[in-house]
Amino acid sequence: QVRLVESGGGLVQAGGSMRLSCTASGSIFSRNTMGWYRQAPGKTREMVATITSGSSTNYADSVKGRFTISRDNAKSTVTLQMNSLKPEDTAVYYCKNLPSGAWGQGTQVTVSS
Repeated sequence: QVRLVESGGGLVQAGGSMRLSCTASGSIFSRNTMGWYRQAPGKTREMVATITSGSSTNYADSVKGRFTISRDNAKSTVTLQMNSLKPEDTAVYYCKNLPSGAWGQGTQVTVSS
């Protein structure tokens, strides 16, 4: 059973930075594509960024150039570095193990204007 535990999140002013981390267990992490998704109030959950086992990355257009996804296979961790944050980035951010479909519990990111 895949288990994902997120950390980071909180309140930051517009233009600031924040880092989210997700630690996985119960799978062969190094072989899995991992992703970060977010859900704002009243909106559907959307993909933010994904990273394959070979560290190929994909980003939503809205975060390109501002967010960076990375992974540390030795620590079974995937990280989302968020820079130049905007109020519209406010959402609950979720980590996902794509092969299993498992989700983390989510962490709130709030960007004040």
